[in-house]
Amino acid sequence: MNWELLFQLLLNGIIVGTLYGVVAMCFVLIYKSTQVVNFAQGEFLLIGAWVCWSLLVHWQMPFVVGFLFTLVFMMAFGVLLQIVVLRPMIGEPIISVIMVTIGLSIFMRAAVNWIFGQSAEAFPRIFETDVVSVLGLNVQPAYLMSLVFSLFIMAGFYAFFRYSRYGLAMRATAFNQQVAQSLGISVKTVFALAWAISAMVSALAGVVIGMVNGVSSALSFIGIKVFPAVILGGLDSIVGAVVGGLIVGMLENTAEFVDGQFLHWGNMLTIAPFWVLILLLVLKPYGLFGTKTIERV
Repeated sequence: MNWELLFQLLLNGIIVGTLYGVVAMCFVLIYKSTQVVNFAQGEFLLIGAWVCWSLLVHWQMPFVVGFLFTLVFMMAFGVLLQIVVLRPMIGEPIISVIMVTIGLSIFMRAAVNWIFGQSAEAFPRIFETDVVSVLGLNVQPAYLMSLVFSLFIMAGFYAFFRYSRYGLAMRATAFNQQVAQSLGISVKTVFALAWAISAMVSALAGVVIGMVNGVSSALSFIGIKVFPAVILGGLDSIVGAVVGGLIVGMLENTAEFVDGQFLHWGNMLTIAPFWVLILLLVLKPYGLFGTKTIERV
């Protein structure tokens, strides 16, 4: 058995898993605040990656400047989307709002394909070296950057929810919107902030993945790929999102190793997380860290 390949894939799985965990936290952030599952999350990655690529290629911006402009743009885009499209849906049945996010997903993907085309485009060269040696294993610099950013974002999420005024307001809104409003919390502001943070963080993930694999409409599939991580950890658990992301990242790469070395079935990397998702939902319907809903009759 090729142990070096196994360790290489496990290291890649941990790094990619932290990125999945960050995107999964965006799912949880919107769900905890609005009780809505955002099926347009993958399109946030796609739009962020294309915007950053356009700033670097067409506007010739330095990477740091273009990257920061992308994050600011996506925050504004998330707020605008919530105000124009989703705010009028407040008070409507949840299934209606979810269908709106599905419609947004289709519309945004079509709009991006119309503006930028469907062919994949490579990011300009950002780093001087193609690989960095970590414990004797080769890792792309973009993945190391994503690991640092992911850990920073996770720490930021923890501090935001625990110590900041808006973080406490968001937790209160997630617990009970009517009670939060009676305490003087602007629920509309909390909703807009949740979408802004979600769009910005997802764009960061989209840029990193685009730097490694190129930018194309396939990036939007990351939103569906991360969904098993959200369910595995628990739809309302930030910690669960991180754990679920790590599980899915390592599971993908382990499945790829087992398939390549022994099974030779093909495509195990894509389908393995969904198999585990089905099994876990049978055994633990609320995920590993999800809150059980208890209804009294």
